[in-house]
Amino acid sequence: MTKADIVEQISNQTGLSKVQTKAVFEGVLSSIMEILANGGRIELRGFGVFSVKSRKSRMARNPRTGTPVALDKRYVPVFKASPDFQEHVDDVLKDKDQTGTNSIAKKATSTKTKKG
Repeated sequence: MTKADIVEQISNQTGLSKVQTKAVFEGVLSSIMEILANGGRIELRGFGVFSVKSRKSRMARNPRTGTPVALDKRYVPVFKASPDFQEHVDDVLKDKDQTGTNSIAKKATSTKTKKG
């Protein structure tokens, strides 16, 4: 699903125009990025927590050549889904598995049968 798909879905659900919905959605995303860039934390109850984690500098290797590569200390945004969110996704996907409408499961089984 793309940002345009999300904007269209929200627009259909709320009755707002796509232009209005896109402006609000982009505003939310830019606010999240700005808060995280300033070292903040965002907690959306029932959804999850956005935060920033620090990664230590380390030596890695280029998988193609095998040569060592020095990676500097960096900060990465992370998202931790709430238990309610995790449970909802799990329940919906389990229901789809049982009814046979889960395209992810179909793709996985069709890939296995093609290989074997």
